[in-house]
Amino acid sequence: MADRITEEGQGNPESHGEAASGEAAAGNAVPAEAAERTATPAEATSRTTSPAESGAGGATAHATAPGEATDRTATPAEATSRTTPPAGSGADPAAPAEATNRTATQAESSAGGATAHATAPGEATDRTATPAEAAPGKAAAGEAISGEAATPVHTAHATPGTAEPPAHTPEATPHDTTPGKAATSASDPKKLRSRHITMIALGGIIGASLFVGSGNVVRAVGPAAVVSYLIGGLLVFLAMRMLGEMAAARPAIGSFMEYARVGLGEWAGYLVGWLYWYYWIGVIAFEAVVGGSVLGGWFPDVPQWVFSVVLLLFFTTTNLVSARSFGEVEYWLASIKVAAIIVFLAVGALFAFGLWPKASFSIPNLWQHGGFAPNGWWPVLSGVAIVIFSYFGTEIAVMAAAESEDPAKGVRQAVVTVIWRILLFFVGGVLLIVTIVPWNQLPNPKQEGPFAHAFTLFGLPGAGLVMNAVVLTAACSVLNSGLYSAGRMFSALAEKRLAPRAVAKKSKSGVPVVAVAACTIGGYIAVFVNFVAPDSGIFDFIMNSAGLVALFVYSFIAFTQMRMRHNMTPEERAGLKLKMWLHPWLGILTVVGVVAIIVVMLLTDDSARTQVWTSIVSLAVIAAFWPLVRRQLRKSAAKEN
Repeated sequence: MADRITEEGQGNPESHGEAASGEAAAGNAVPAEAAERTATPAEATSRTTSPAESGAGGATAHATAPGEATDRTATPAEATSRTTPPAGSGADPAAPAEATNRTATQAESSAGGATAHATAPGEATDRTATPAEAAPGKAAAGEAISGEAATPVHTAHATPGTAEPPAHTPEATPHDTTPGKAATSASDPKKLRSRHITMIALGGIIGASLFVGSGNVVRAVGPAAVVSYLIGGLLVFLAMRMLGEMAAARPAIGSFMEYARVGLGEWAGYLVGWLYWYYWIGVIAFEAVVGGSVLGGWFPDVPQWVFSVVLLLFFTTTNLVSARSFGEVEYWLASIKVAAIIVFLAVGALFAFGLWPKASFSIPNLWQHGGFAPNGWWPVLSGVAIVIFSYFGTEIAVMAAAESEDPAKGVRQAVVTVIWRILLFFVGGVLLIVTIVPWNQLPNPKQEGPFAHAFTLFGLPGAGLVMNAVVLTAACSVLNSGLYSAGRMFSALAEKRLAPRAVAKKSKSGVPVVAVAACTIGGYIAVFVNFVAPDSGIFDFIMNSAGLVALFVYSFIAFTQMRMRHNMTPEERAGLKLKMWLHPWLGILTVVGVVAIIVVMLLTDDSARTQVWTSIVSLAVIAAFWPLVRRQLRKSAAKEN
């Protein structure tokens, strides 16, 4: 996403004390920095000034942009290209929102100099400067880089008087000012915190497809369903690693859409962005229906569509407040899912080994009842086509990391933990299911999910009610995440003129309000169609036609990563913080895997073939509008030139 440039204001520096021998160095502000202005009388009198703040020598100046971490001493290289005001002047370019009530320390003054500091709007200045912030007789200037997280900074004013120079002034040390660097002493209340990213990464992909849908895979494949989940998990892991390489180097809310646009061209960003948005519109409606059906079972006197609408309204509200509001709700929803899985894994392992009350050693269930792959190995491959969709949503953690306090850290955190999340929650959970219960004795998932059935065998009180609550939580979590990801993707498309520009409008908290509202409207329509005309087939078409989006996205990610790595200079490749292994071979393997899954789906059954052909229809419809969008892009470019 393009950096936003704030307006600069400029005024005259204010002189606070008598001129003395020496020079005052003032920093030039980069875009989004607050420029110099004349201090008001209130600023000059609303604080306590110590003798150490003034001197007869130079002044220290520092220019800061919004979001820059300022607790550092500039390196000599940073002190170049600066504008030098007349000797003895005390420039104090303070921002309107700056707080100036504080007591300065001796370390803020240079030997006989005045101290000046440029502060951006919204910076907090109530703190004591460190010794490293000043150097005797010379200026300490810092360059501002937009995108860094804000930390409190100070503004010092030169006042008449003398001060003893400090006995020792620390040397200037380099400071990391890369975009996305997190602050240590302050945080943006609108951004996601590390704990939010952690829990979104841990539990974001755990949905009804695992708690309920895994039963269909086991009943069709047998114990070898574990292999299906392993193969599907490997494909997702490779795609996430490639996405992580690009996101760590260039965090963007549009995520893979933006990378496809940059790496492959506008057409690629257009296609993958609209397909992804279309997919989540269907998922939003589906999860609202699932949540409504669960609540309808608890309260049969209330129509299920009422609960679906209430859920949509509630999660729309949480998404419209701020990114942190979404993150906080998702944190607790994901926590419940993760807790349920952990309890299942712990109790299930004891049960499988016969260490649970009334349990017997059940490991032989893996090869008894017809063998490990009782229906042969072809169903194992066709099972991959089913389980691959259970993993979709993993990329949300990478998208959310772009709105966190430390995007680079969030991306690494989301990507690195993918493999053990897949192994522990999905592969581990399914392995215990086929170990505890003979595969051919699992009930139909429409009647009872495999996890609920296992909890019943454990003899835990209220197991059925608890699992229904967990399924409801999973549906709400996916609904919440779907609104977030669809809204961000729609807004990112609009910002690149690949969607109506009005969709890009954001609130003061940075939420794309129009985009989120538009996604919700799509959900309402789908819910309405499902309840008014459940046999019309429209709802089923929406779900089926988005079935291959996950595979399309993974293939676009692979092609984009390979192209962007190829276009990098040797220095850029060496500077990558997160790299895809065995480039480009694993990328090629990912594309081959995607093609193989599509072929398997075409050869499997009518349901899978329907998904393939309806997905191709949706892709063709979106592609048909590309010439119009391209023409509009060219007109916009011509007007700007």
